Amino acid sequence: MDYIVSAPGKAILHGEHAVVHGKVALAVSLNLRTYLRLRATTTGKVCINLPNIDTFFCWDLSELQQLIASSQGQKEEVTRLNHQLVNRLREFVGVTNGNLDTRTMATLAFLYIYLSLFGSGKLPSLTVSVWSELPTGAGLGSSAAYTVCLAAALLCASGDVPSPLKEWDHTARWCQEDLELINSWAFQGEIIIHGNPSGVDNAVGTWGGMLRFLAGKIIPLSRVPLLRILLTNTKIPRSTKVLVARVKDKINKFPSIMTPVLDSVDAISCTCEKVLSEMTCEPITGEHYNILEELIDINQHHLNVMGVGHPALDTLCRVTLARGLHSKLTGAGGGGCGITLLRPETDSCVIQSTVQDLRDCGFDCWETSIGGPGVQQHSPLSVKEEILEILNQF
Repeated sequence: MDYIVSAPGKAILHGEHAVVHGKVALAVSLNLRTYLRLRATTTGKVCINLPNIDTFFCWDLSELQQLIASSQGQKEEVTRLNHQLVNRLREFVGVTNGNLDTRTMATLAFLYIYLSLFGSGKLPSLTVSVWSELPTGAGLGSSAAYTVCLAAALLCASGDVPSPLKEWDHTARWCQEDLELINSWAFQGEIIIHGNPSGVDNAVGTWGGMLRFLAGKIIPLSRVPLLRILLTNTKIPRSTKVLVARVKDKINKFPSIMTPVLDSVDAISCTCEKVLSEMTCEPITGEHYNILEELIDINQHHLNVMGVGHPALDTLCRVTLARGLHSKLTGAGGGGCGITLLRPETDSCVIQSTVQDLRDCGFDCWETSIGGPGVQQHSPLSVKEEILEILNQF
């Protein structure tokens, strides 16, 4: 038993905060991924290695066996979290207050899915290693990419979904029914980590591409163009909860001003969706990119009006515009990350100079793309050598 899987992070293309008020948001997958390797062992232990957050844990199977009395039947009721098992696991890993750090949250999610899937039989000895290209806590769906990988690998190991990878394949994807099951279990992990997630992040990690989110309904769009971007992390910490409350306060204070702003953001999301759809069935033209750039600029101004901008994000927009590129924040705002659209004809020297300019501002910056595939299974040949080396350490 040896499975290597990966899942992408996510960015919000348009619709930040508007989604809270029943408007359309467009979420897209990033081609920055989390990789997980699961291997069977004969150690009588379950081990998880998370080098990104300097975490390595091992548990004897006999310790874990005592925790699973309440997990019977959970596999058939994946839509409901088993709170009794969660509480036992919190006590087991030594959670003494509600402020869970990244290590603890990742551990809880792993143990919960593992015990829920294997609890009705003999617990297998496993070693799980995870490495991510995604920064944590930056609003890029790193926790969801992790839980999607966990769900996919553990469901394969338990036999609940078949391995899609044939011996001649380098990468493979699961069928729709299996993806739905993977997504359901990943969502359970997200609930443990975040408490009340929307489900958007794990859905993007599962299906990839682009998803439309409206009034709690998530609709994967069948085809989207692969767009090159710069992804910039301003490294300014922010609280999503505080930023959401700030927007609500503005709406309550100035409803006649803010309601049209939200309506405009909704229209931006719908127009962007229409343009991206056209780009998959027509020859892509410069006018398509012109419209996308204008929508980015308009949306960024709206987000500043909504009170979720930040001087660091203004700097990002100013630096990239000096090079003829257009940027906006992605996620909650107030710092965090921004995306910059790259046109097909953008010269590589311009890109390299822009990346250096942004790094000189103290930001982290990567060239990547959006609209790539969701969760995948890999053969070792399809994984970058440096990532495979990390995954093979334990």
